[in-house]
Amino acid sequence: MKMNENNAGLEAEKLAATFLMSHGLKLVMQNYHCRFGEIDLIMQDAKTLVFIEVKLRTSSQFGGAAASITPQKQQKLILTAQHYLQTHNQKKAEPACRFDAILMSRKDLKPTDLQHIEWIRNAFET
Repeated sequence: MKMNENNAGLEAEKLAATFLMSHGLKLVMQNYHCRFGEIDLIMQDAKTLVFIEVKLRTSSQFGGAAASITPQKQQKLILTAQHYLQTHNQKKAEPACRFDAILMSRKDLKPTDLQHIEWIRNAFET
């Protein structure tokens, strides 16, 4: 069966979650949706809540996966993260947060091969 774009995106997110859990992060939520947008993965890294954008590209012709996280996309991620914190944070103090990106190429999308994943911590600042 040929993998379509939706299946490929879900596989990339699963692979990213596995990769990050192998580095000690804990999965909080996958595919958080609200009116502002979607966050692929929300994970806990010690005391820091991490909002993660997973990008899968078939080629680097237009700048690769990192180039697709535009300022407009960043703004949507920030608004979505703020919405998540407002609706899910039971504590009075807002936790430490950061935005990471997981970048991979479609040719590297193999469940047993985690070495080709690029993890950018603090991919952008709010």
